[in-house]
Amino acid sequence: MRKPTKRQEEVLEFISRYIHSHTYSPTIREVADFFSISVKGAHDHLAALKKKGLLKQGDNKPRTMELVKTGQEEQEQDFREIPVLGTVAAGRPIMAVENMDGSIKFHKSLLRNGKDYFALQVRGDSMEEAGIMDGDTAIIEYQNIVRNGEIAVVMLDDDAVTLKTFYRESARIRLQPENSKYSPIYCSGDVRILGKLAHVFRSYS
Repeated sequence: MRKPTKRQEEVLEFISRYIHSHTYSPTIREVADFFSISVKGAHDHLAALKKKGLLKQGDNKPRTMELVKTGQEEQEQDFREIPVLGTVAAGRPIMAVENMDGSIKFHKSLLRNGKDYFALQVRGDSMEEAGIMDGDTAIIEYQNIVRNGEIAVVMLDDDAVTLKTFYRESARIRLQPENSKYSPIYCSGDVRILGKLAHVFRSYS
C-alpha cells in the first residue's frame, strides 16, 4: 500500500474528526471548503485515497465515505496506554514518586471495561512468594476498597506507599508480606487504598 502524501493525511484526519463529531462523513464540497481548494481538487485527493486503499465510499453517494484502517492501526486499537506513576515498595514502605514516568501498552483483553489503571515499578522482595519480584511492573486497577486476601497498593499515614496482601481485622489492618523473612505491618487506623493488583509485567532483557 502506497503511503498518502502530507495533504492526503490531513484530508484523512479531517474526515476522521468530522465523522467523530457528526456520526456521518463530510461531502466533497465540505472537504473543499475546509481546505480552501476547488471541488475538483478535493475530488482528486479523495480519489487518490481510494486508490491507495485508505478510503471507501458506498456507490459514490454523499456522506458515505469510510476510513479503511490499516493492519497496524487495528492492532494499535487493541492496546491501552497505562501511565507509569513511579515506584512502590514490596519491602519496607517507601515514598511513591507520583510523577508520570512514561507509559506501557497493555492488551485490552487483559483489562476490565470501564476501569482505570496505572502502573508502578516494584522495589524490594517482600512479595516474591506471590510471584512479584524486584524490578517488576505492577499493573494496578484504581479502587479504594479491596477484600481480605487481595494484593493492594496502600498509602500509610506518613504518605509512604507499599504493596502487600490486605487483611482487615477486628481492630486493625494487617498488611501481609508474601516472604517469610518479613513481618506484617499493622495499622491501627484506616489506610488509603489506592488500588488492587491486576497484573505483573516482567522484562527479561
